Amino acid sequence: AAFGIDRVEIRRRNLIAPHELPYRNWRGLSIDSGDFPGNLELCAERADWSGFERRRAESERRGKKRGLGIAYYFEASGGPAGPEPANIRFTLDGTVEVYLATQSNGQGHETAFAQIVADRLGVPYEKVVIKQGDTDFGVAGGGTVGSRSAQAAGNAIGVAIEGVVRKGKSAAAHVLQASGEPVEFEVDEGIGRFRVSGTARAIGVSELASTLKSDRVPGFEGGLDESGSFESPPTFPNGCHICEVEIDPETGTVEIVRYHIVDDVGTVINPLILDGQIHGGVAQGLGQALMENCVYDEETGQLVTATFTDYAIPRADDMPALDIVYNEIPCTTNPLGVK
Repeated sequence: AAFGIDRVEIRRRNLIAPHELPYRNWRGLSIDSGDFPGNLELCAERADWSGFERRRAESERRGKKRGLGIAYYFEASGGPAGPEPANIRFTLDGTVEVYLATQSNGQGHETAFAQIVADRLGVPYEKVVIKQGDTDFGVAGGGTVGSRSAQAAGNAIGVAIEGVVRKGKSAAAHVLQASGEPVEFEVDEGIGRFRVSGTARAIGVSELASTLKSDRVPGFEGGLDESGSFESPPTFPNGCHICEVEIDPETGTVEIVRYHIVDDVGTVINPLILDGQIHGGVAQGLGQALMENCVYDEETGQLVTATFTDYAIPRADDMPALDIVYNEIPCTTNPLGVK
């Protein structure tokens, strides 16, 4: 402020440039991927940063005060919590059960993890059942902490799927009597099949798994059941948020008139779930900045905001419309590319 440097410009000068990646910071963390200046520029463009003074003058004509805020966030997600397991089990009715040590507490693991299985194995999404966070399942890991579930458990699922495919090729060669011809795995129009190369002989994933178990094929008594684990280094989600507010000086009422977001969370698995997580994060921040406060009676010290009737938490009508854009730059330190 003292030097009169624009708030976008001071960030522009200090952000790590793409050509500097991978970049090792003072702590020794290796930042693998991102386009920090690109996210900044895109968010400033979508927010019409340069047009703010015109909008402020218009607000003043109506007796209102107008303000503009920008924040660029960067975080280390996940980190050292040990390897995360994933077990895949096929049932005779074609259900694919996935056992995990992580536990969803509202992030939508049941949907995102089932998508990974359905997409990569070519089985119906509705036939994938995610079983989470129960030691009775015989799985133990670092659990859900520090935004690590997709990068750790998600990639463990991927490792287990690779094992299913390897085992399936050997088993399909036996069941389909490949006579030494190579067996390929393909997912075509959402259906996964093992096919003898150069022929029409093929068998679906679930059918093969059921055949192996029901017929007790020697060497494949466990069917296509497989396990995997993955240990993820820290990943680095980041992004730029720009918020514009209008304040009534007579009442102190704050209206959030514009809110723009450009996020890089790596590969996006489910945009709808991701939107919901961004909505929740913004709601939490706005609540802390504008509404939430613990109030105590000055005479008795009694907490007078002890229930949600008295304690102001943000509700749906407090939320502004959010302009959200994702700049998907895959992480290079895990196969899914998630951050």
